[in-house]
Amino acid sequence: MINSSNGMISTSSTSANTQSPGLKTYFKTPEGRYKLHNEKTHPSGLLHYAHGKTVTQVTLAIIKDKPAPSTPTAPPSGFSTGSGVRSAAARLLGASNGTRALSFVGGNGGSKSISSSSSSRIGSLGTSCSSNSMINSNFDGKGTYLIFNVGDAIFITDLNSQDKEDPIKSIHFSNSNPVCHAFDQDAKDGHDLLIGLSSGDVYSVSLRQQLQDGGKKLVGAHHYNKDGSVNNSRCMSIAWVPGGDGAFVVAHADGNLYVYEKSKDVAGDSSFPVIKDPTQFSVSHARYSKSNPIARWHICQGSINGIAFSTDGTYLATVGRDGYLRVFDYSKEQLICGGKSYYGALLCCAWSMDAKYILTGGEDDLVQVWSMEDRKVVAWGEGHNSWVSGVAFDSYWSSPNSDGTGENVVYRFGSVGQDTQLLLWDLEMDEIVVPLRRCPPSGGSPTFSTGSQSSHWDSVIPVGTLQPAPSMRDVPKLSPVVAHRVHTDPLSGLVFTQECVLTVCREGHVKIWMRPGASDSQSGNSETISSTSLKEKPLLSSKIGSSTYKQ
Repeated sequence: MINSSNGMISTSSTSANTQSPGLKTYFKTPEGRYKLHNEKTHPSGLLHYAHGKTVTQVTLAIIKDKPAPSTPTAPPSGFSTGSGVRSAAARLLGASNGTRALSFVGGNGGSKSISSSSSSRIGSLGTSCSSNSMINSNFDGKGTYLIFNVGDAIFITDLNSQDKEDPIKSIHFSNSNPVCHAFDQDAKDGHDLLIGLSSGDVYSVSLRQQLQDGGKKLVGAHHYNKDGSVNNSRCMSIAWVPGGDGAFVVAHADGNLYVYEKSKDVAGDSSFPVIKDPTQFSVSHARYSKSNPIARWHICQGSINGIAFSTDGTYLATVGRDGYLRVFDYSKEQLICGGKSYYGALLCCAWSMDAKYILTGGEDDLVQVWSMEDRKVVAWGEGHNSWVSGVAFDSYWSSPNSDGTGENVVYRFGSVGQDTQLLLWDLEMDEIVVPLRRCPPSGGSPTFSTGSQSSHWDSVIPVGTLQPAPSMRDVPKLSPVVAHRVHTDPLSGLVFTQECVLTVCREGHVKIWMRPGASDSQSGNSETISSTSLKEKPLLSSKIGSSTYKQ
């Protein structure tokens, strides 16, 4: 039975009893102790081999009050809809029962009004757009949910529930596996969830409608790139364009990224010309104005492993199998800058709230801090013992020594890896020494400067330049303030919220770690925490989990 009465998580938890041997239920930081609050996972009956070729990613999703009834209008045949935000968007709503609610916050993106349901959008992957299943029309779906993929299924669980293995909804795909998904908390058209498959197919659906339906197939789905008609390579990441009025992008394993607009025709002619030079970035647009996708961006020759938009949608960052971070001016479709990892592929990326810094992680076991003002790596985080699979800035954390000017003097960020560890880092601006030039103009030692010196780089690094891997001696090193083994399996992602940190492993287990003082303040307190505006604190990483792992 679905509990839609509130969006809170009860403070009671049995997680300590289910914790794996050898793993502590807390970890200490300079600001206090983080405590394991709860765990979520897939049904215990799921066969282990079914996990197979996919890695779990997690999306937090909130469904607001049911919208007021309106007169539906039928869209043109093939009219496409969809809305969501990859990074994951969510918060826990106010609650009753004498507890405080957690505030999960995130998401950015746009949407337009639509009406859905068309039998012509029935896909060949075991999904359905019309259902004969029992539908609870009185269920408005209000609440906060955890969406995650395992094997050939998408699971949806209510974050209010204290049961560990309690998915209230499962959606199965017959011929392909879901590998990435995105949710738009502020979608105005009903279609708020995107799902990308290993076959390249993409679906947009209404999460509320899925919860109302009693079946195990998608209902009311709009189907993009059907049967891989445009691109049959694996979907690697999906992200909604912040402020894009319904535009979203899908990155594929063949190095191409496609731009969609939900107001365009799903089934229109969307063929693109042959890529002339696979080694160069190029953009091609659809020949017809009503086609979807509307554009193809050829990024690189290998897989695009992760994508992330800056908060305002100005910049798009991609990381790939070729080891390069690339930063684009999205609206201008222009490559701005980028650089190579120290070694191997890059797997994940995330933006700071002020869009000044980008985090990347990958096969060199390092966390790179890239400066947009300096257009280069300004710090390396050393501490992981295996590939780094997830990175994120903690936009809710503030330094105890903050100067109150509004300028960030310390950035807190986190990373997770296949070494099963969560690492927390503090990046202090006044301690970063940035090389201004690779070589001095007249011999001697390189010139250095503290802080940002973009004016120097403007004359040194032309727009669109991809830099080689920096020398180890040229990059300042960071050490983590916390290193804690949080799971027994390799980790695939993390999410910072106002009151907790979520970690997820590749096998489909999610843990909720309460911030210092948060769990104590909940006990016996009936106050409800006010919801934080998504515009103030969006989740900046469009990718919570990584799809590339050691085999």
